[in-house]
Formats: sequence, C-alpha cells, structure tokens
Amino acid sequence: MKSPLSQGGFLETLRKGQLTVGTFLGLASPLAAEVASVSGVDWVLLDLEHGGGGEEQVSPTVVASGGYGVPTLVRVESSERIRIGRVLDAGVAGVMIPRVDTVAQVQEAVQHMSYPPNGDRGVATYNRAVAWGKDLEALNPVSKSACLVQIETIGALAAVEEIAAVPGVDALFVGPLDLSYALGVPRDFKNPKFLDALQKVLAAANAQNKVAGILASDTTIARFYVEMGFKFIAIGSDSTLMAKAITDAVNEIRK
Repeated sequence: MKSPLSQGGFLETLRKGQLTVGTFLGLASPLAAEVASVSGVDWVLLDLEHGGGGEEQVSPTVVASGGYGVPTLVRVESSERIRIGRVLDAGVAGVMIPRVDTVAQVQEAVQHMSYPPNGDRGVATYNRAVAWGKDLEALNPVSKSACLVQIETIGALAAVEEIAAVPGVDALFVGPLDLSYALGVPRDFKNPKFLDALQKVLAAANAQNKVAGILASDTTIARFYVEMGFKFIAIGSDSTLMAKAITDAVNEIRK
C-alpha cells in the first residue's frame, strides 16, 4: 500500500545514528514543504511553537512532503497529551518536545507517544496514522514515531544525562537561541559557556546511543556542528532560506 507515512523508517534511521539534514517550516504552507522535499532534505519539521500556522497545517504537510518520500516531523506547541496525540494521528514521523525542564516532564511526554499499555495515547482508527482504519497493525503499543526532546533551558541542561536515559527518547535537540539566552550569553555561539553546554549534550546522547541534533543558520555553522558530532541537523527554515536567497540575488544584480 502506497502511503505518505514514514511507518517507522525515520525512527530507524535515527537509531542507526545516520546523519540527516532537514529544515524547519514556519510559513504554514504545504507548498513550502513540497519545495523543501524536492530539494534534497531528509525530513521537514513543521514548527507549531513559533511558526505561522497551527495544527490544521499538519495533515496537508504530511501529504505534501510524503508524496516525495520525505517524512514530516512536528514541533508541538506544548507537551500536553492532546497536542502530541493530534499530530501523531495526522501521521507525523516524529514529535519535537520544546520547553522541558525536568525528567518527569520528559517521561510524561514520552507516555503520550504510545498506545496503552505502553503509554496513554488515545486510540482511534479514523485517522491517517492507521490508514483510516485499513492498517490496524499501526495500533501496536510501541510507537513508530520518534520523540525528540529539546535541550534549551538551564533545567534541561542540568538534567540532560537523565533525560537522555529515559526510554522512548530518541534524540536530544539543542535550540541554540534559547539555550544561549538561558546561559546568559545571548546569540554568542562561540562563547565557551555555550560550547561547553553543547559538549555536555553530545556526551549525554552518546552515552545512551542517542542522536544529538541542533539548528544551524548556515552551512558553515552546520559543518562545524557535524564535526562536533551532531547527527540531526536543521538548516534554517523556509522563511530564512528564502529571505537569504532573495537578498543574495538582489544584491548580486545591484552590484
């Protein structure tokens, strides 16, 4: 059966520790997801925390990117059970959890990723995740969607070793802006304090055979992060990449 669903493929790639590169989507446009998907990314991530759209964008984004074999991930606006459950029902290959501070918060979020008895995800068959009732095997209690936990607060950084050890956490993702502000060195990504924090996240991930990820604003910074050991790399977003491309083109013509 052909499907836009990853069906565990993205999660398997993560667990193998393979380098993947994608971009954030904040323009609330399935067409932007489609353009990104034909441009060589391994995944797209729809941002519901800071992006311009809401949950109504998840379903068309999954279809738009999935038509090219590219899985859709979603950063939910919060780690509430209903927020995670709704995007999972839409067929996303992974859920990014923002703004956590404690191991208990992470454990609760992980519970929302799986059906009972492993978790507390609501069970329904009339959604894309189970092919509208045609794929009941998808109701397996073991989640086939990845759980990516953001490390962007002082609390999360302090507990990063314990967070990495939580069963069901598949990746740790650094939000550079938030983390730099939390550390008191806003946007100073070369500051030793910030770089030490990155090393701490990497060490915690590696100790548990988990993947560490980070957002990079350009390819130079991305290469630096890859050399450090990050394997899940986000290059900007649809809006920032478009803005840069337009600016570069206009400036080149005006020279």
